[in-house]
Amino acid sequence: MLNERMVGLGTQRSVIRELFEFGKLRAAEVGAENVFDFSIGNPSVAAPDCVNETAIRLIKELDPVLLHGYTSAQGDAIVRTKISTSLNNRFSMNLRPENLYITVGAAAALCCCLNGICNPEASDEVIVFAPYFPEYKVFIEGARAKMKLVPADIESFQIDFDMFEASINEHTKAVIVNSPNNPSGAVYSEETVKKLASMLETYSAKYGHPIYLISDEPYREIVFGTTTVPFLPKYYKNTLVCYSWSKSLSLPGERLGYVLVPDSVEDANLVYAAVAGAGRSLGYVNAPSLFQRVCAECANETADITIYETNKTLLCNALRNIGYHVVEPQGTFYMFPRTPIADDIAFCEKAKDFNLLIVPGTGFGCPGHTRISYCVPTERVERSIPAFEKLFQFYAN
Repeated sequence: MLNERMVGLGTQRSVIRELFEFGKLRAAEVGAENVFDFSIGNPSVAAPDCVNETAIRLIKELDPVLLHGYTSAQGDAIVRTKISTSLNNRFSMNLRPENLYITVGAAAALCCCLNGICNPEASDEVIVFAPYFPEYKVFIEGARAKMKLVPADIESFQIDFDMFEASINEHTKAVIVNSPNNPSGAVYSEETVKKLASMLETYSAKYGHPIYLISDEPYREIVFGTTTVPFLPKYYKNTLVCYSWSKSLSLPGERLGYVLVPDSVEDANLVYAAVAGAGRSLGYVNAPSLFQRVCAECANETADITIYETNKTLLCNALRNIGYHVVEPQGTFYMFPRTPIADDIAFCEKAKDFNLLIVPGTGFGCPGHTRISYCVPTERVERSIPAFEKLFQFYAN
């Protein structure tokens, strides 16, 4: 008898994958330049020069046995020192290398946190705010906990605190936040963060156990204009940070990230041990050795995100002029406009008739919206605008 849950996950229909395959077939029919694929959040800008330069230098200078060998399970000590120093300088913290556990990307970081803190013999619950990254549910249930979804405030994509408060109970083990947010592009304001921290302090005291705040931050550096992203450990002591260089350095295929367990976390040493133990249980021997060193040396760099801001401004203005309702993204490379009909799945299916490949909001826990990934060449955005207008007019007539 197989694990039916795993069979289900392995055979589950992927909307994004189906859109990608449809796009390839459609491109063969009408030409790739006439297919407007906004389905996948794959960075479209190159990694900064320091990435390749550092990798080449390390390959040339270091003993290959050392460079490609095992590191400590928690990550190379020099790597963790460089990363903690970078974080201290950027956010005025007092972190130590021992606060960092290096992981195979942010997904592994989340899985290590959830499996480390959730007790499979209890009825632990993890609160998530819509719209949310759909894999959260997979990760939470993999840790044998239950996901509780708080509906979105679709006017701003900040937190609906009344709905949040109604979701907290004695079984609440953690709250996951993702700011800047996939799929909305929203960034939680300092006011939102302070109110969230205050409520978590209140309910942790009420129920007699810490409610962990898991901050999923792969888009932390991709923000526009004067927007700043509050660093959550400065606001709430029981914060665990999950980070990845997939987006900031345009390295999604290299799979490198970390869990940060600050000393402020209650029983921090035990929590860190639980995170490390989860990594062991899940088979994460160590993160890639070469790219541990590359990311540590390039930790203060980012890819050139100006193209994302250019695309955001162009697309947001165009969609609003057409008549779509759009909450302007403050970061990431996603936009989450409302669909002109309530059935977002039908809307996205109809969009294919205009060679527009966009993702229904239902999968992100927020029906009536669609996700547009604008991490694409600017000319694709420009050429797609007439198609978005024809799609809108189809429903307006």
